[in-house]
Amino acid sequence: MSFELLSEPIRKYIRDKRWEQLRPIQNAAIARILTTENHYILASRTASGKTEAAFLPILSKVNFNDPGVQVLYISPLIALINDQFYRVEDLCKNMEVPVTKWHGEASRGAKNRLIKDPSGVVLITPESIEAMFVNRPYDVKQLFSNLKFVVIDEIHSFIGSDRGIQLKSLLSRLQEVNVKSFRVVGLSATIGDYEEAKLFTGDQANTRVLLDKTSKEVNAAFRYFKQEKAELPLDLLDNLYAETKDNKVLLFPNSRGRAEEVAVKLKKISERNNGHPYYFSHHSSVDKEVREYVEDFAKNGHANFCISCTSTLELGIDIGSVDEVVQIDATHSIASLIQRVGRSGRRDGAVSNLFLYATNPWSLLQSIACWLLYKEGYIEPPAICKKPYDLLLHQALSIVKGYSGLPIYELVSKLRVNFAFKEIATHEIEEIIQHLIATDMLEQLQQEVIIGIEGEKTVNSRDFYSVFKTEENFRVTNSGNTIGELPFSPQLQENENILLAARIWKIVYVDIDAKKIEVVPAKDGKPPKFSGGGGIIAGKIKEKMLEVLYSIEEYQFLEETAREELRILKQEFSIYVIKELQYERPMQLSDKGLILYTFTSTKINRGIALLLELLEVKNDFDEDNDRFKVGVTKEQFSVALSSLDNAYEKIDESITATLEDNPFIPDSKWGYLLPLKYKAAVMRQKYYDIEGAMLFLKHVKPVANTA
Repeated sequence: MSFELLSEPIRKYIRDKRWEQLRPIQNAAIARILTTENHYILASRTASGKTEAAFLPILSKVNFNDPGVQVLYISPLIALINDQFYRVEDLCKNMEVPVTKWHGEASRGAKNRLIKDPSGVVLITPESIEAMFVNRPYDVKQLFSNLKFVVIDEIHSFIGSDRGIQLKSLLSRLQEVNVKSFRVVGLSATIGDYEEAKLFTGDQANTRVLLDKTSKEVNAAFRYFKQEKAELPLDLLDNLYAETKDNKVLLFPNSRGRAEEVAVKLKKISERNNGHPYYFSHHSSVDKEVREYVEDFAKNGHANFCISCTSTLELGIDIGSVDEVVQIDATHSIASLIQRVGRSGRRDGAVSNLFLYATNPWSLLQSIACWLLYKEGYIEPPAICKKPYDLLLHQALSIVKGYSGLPIYELVSKLRVNFAFKEIATHEIEEIIQHLIATDMLEQLQQEVIIGIEGEKTVNSRDFYSVFKTEENFRVTNSGNTIGELPFSPQLQENENILLAARIWKIVYVDIDAKKIEVVPAKDGKPPKFSGGGGIIAGKIKEKMLEVLYSIEEYQFLEETAREELRILKQEFSIYVIKELQYERPMQLSDKGLILYTFTSTKINRGIALLLELLEVKNDFDEDNDRFKVGVTKEQFSVALSSLDNAYEKIDESITATLEDNPFIPDSKWGYLLPLKYKAAVMRQKYYDIEGAMLFLKHVKPVANTA
């Protein structure tokens, strides 16, 4: 039925592709998008045809003879735009609809042709939209004043992030220049909060979710190899090589350093065994051309391969069919696990294969918890910043620059009606604008504002278009060839070895001024260095870990070594008789104090640490084992907690004092420009969960060891 609703050029496209039938999400999207005026969120598993689900009806509905760009596709990654470009271009070929990539690496000639004759479909990142608003506001109106549809790919990657708030603001500003409101279609396989996804349309009441719950069979095997040193155990690597050598494999460690280590060592094992040489690394530090070569090899080559990667291959870049996905140690989120599992078995009917290798007991426990929550269909809800003052400040500067100055009342009005900032009061907007004037970010000329002397330095930088923090990267080169980039650290010194692009290199020269590192292939066997990173863990994962510890269930996906390690861990915790899992927590008593296992979220743990500090309770949080080492007795701890409300009242004062010494806020690129009280408000919202910490400490029931 839905096939008949499509236009003839699109029906011809489907016939030419010899599709036997449309997929469930495609049928649903075609029927709804073509027969209603609602916005839609299309949610279905990875590789279920969501791109076509959006574009088949959109291309059928839109009259491309109307002036201006008709469809805007927004992606979180340039690489994803480059990948999707060919799919969208193929869809449009029967209609002679032009498709244009617009980002920092795209053809300038194609952009100029689009400006001269705005039409068709444009694929773009939020940062490129921002740059256009700042530098070419006339082009924004010329190109996008007649938009009919905006498609947001991988919308989950924007939810709960600064980029998501920026995107909402940009969409609100695009609606402002549009002759008639455009419709929004969001695509994702991993949405934990559909109401938050609806906020991207600016019209929740008229936004519908189309959810395809069709699941895919997954074969999972969990293995355990104890890691004694900084490097991975040799028996793990040998087992991993044997498991993956005859397949096409994506391998996900949790850091770039680990990704490089695995790629280099598997390649060496393969060389010793006369195996294939196709072991690659793929992450943000690897040079773009090298990454693109790896993607092309995987998609178009016929040989087996193993790509050791980070989240760069977690999103929907098409690299063809993958036989196996390997995860080394626990993912930080269920959303990541869903995306990664979805990368294998992408052919219709093919089973996904997941192998997980844990290297310490806590990682094994977290991996089990994540897998069980995945099987239950749980996805963690996004972190929500209701009053993103830092993003409002950024957008205020962007608007003033784009308009080359405007009346203050008009700037306030534009920010007030922007649906990204609906929770921020008018007087708060006015205070932030006055602070920008006082700090020369803006200059007041009678009742108007223009960009000030200090503001010019900020808005004229390419760095202004993005709202995520970027590392201070140094370019790594060998004989004039760029290998990639590394975040600078004092460890990057001459004669040290580093891992990059699946090879070991020796640093021969570090040029601080030019931000350049010259390397040669290393041959001395010296241990290489590479930095890594952690992540924020949701409370539900930690609570599930506690549940697993006290469960009598046998998990069939655990292989023998993993099953035995879990048994040992359960035995260690059997001295704590936990019955009420919600608030009872293990507490180990000793002469030096106590150890409290919290089994709660990263942000709540941060809040607990701050509250204990304000209670003058000496504490040290061990993130690897989710426990606080507290330097008081159990009785002294209880007495201290009785003053919790007094500590709570000092929270803002404490955060403010911290920011007076260091104005930079973790996870906020532009927050340092805010007035102090708004800095503290942003810090409180983004870094801590104070209310969650208060609730935990007020209701926690420590259960001391019985032996």
